Amino acid sequence: MRVAIAGGTGLVGRAVADEAVTRGHETVVLARSRGIELTTGTGLDHALRGCTAVIDVTNVATMKAGASTRFFEDVTRTLLTAERRAGVERHVALSIVGVDRAPFDYYAGKRAQELAVEAGPVPWTVLRATQFHEFAEQIHATAKAGPLHLAPKMRTQPIAVREVASRLVDLAEASAVGGYVELAGPEEESLVDMVRRWARATGRRGWIPAVALPGGLGRAQRDGTLLPGAGAEIGVETFTAWLERTTGRRSSGRREPQGT
Repeated sequence: MRVAIAGGTGLVGRAVADEAVTRGHETVVLARSRGIELTTGTGLDHALRGCTAVIDVTNVATMKAGASTRFFEDVTRTLLTAERRAGVERHVALSIVGVDRAPFDYYAGKRAQELAVEAGPVPWTVLRATQFHEFAEQIHATAKAGPLHLAPKMRTQPIAVREVASRLVDLAEASAVGGYVELAGPEEESLVDMVRRWARATGRRGWIPAVALPGGLGRAQRDGTLLPGAGAEIGVETFTAWLERTTGRRSSGRREPQGT
């Protein structure tokens, strides 16, 4: 099967491409670096020829609701229009658990993406996943205030990227369900604890204060709104196991003091 991966050069996209190739599929990466502009459609018609499925794992680096919404609506509508012309049989999109309950800031764009997929002309499936184990490293790198690395207060049930990638390929191989699939990791974690444990395991030093983000999204992060529902599929690898696998250091699993 020929599978196109929108956003295939990112963290999730690379994992999806690796998984698809391992299963014997031919992959096409849809990204600006490959001469394809997903917001305008430049290069899409040629790239999608012969594709059975498209997996959309695109992302945008913004927390602003307006910018996020414009990006995801533009990319989704452009993709779906080109997919219809190319005869693509199914569209699989990656979203986030809880975006329908907390459509704020960046999540507003992800919810807009879901609605655009629902309204589009191509049979579809949306995989809503919880935050990745890899999110701890990303937060450490980006959430800064001067010399401090900040850790947002958040309840999450994180999952490994490779498990998300595997499930996305599963869905691309199967008939479109015209609905949502939820996927979460096996254990609830505190994001503050995850960031601190990742920093310790990788030799980072310094105080990592916990911060409560403002607004609707911040409240949703703290009150459990973004945790999976009762019908969610549950992954295998815990954050502790992932930390040991990726850092090469055995973890006691001891939780860091939360503090402020």
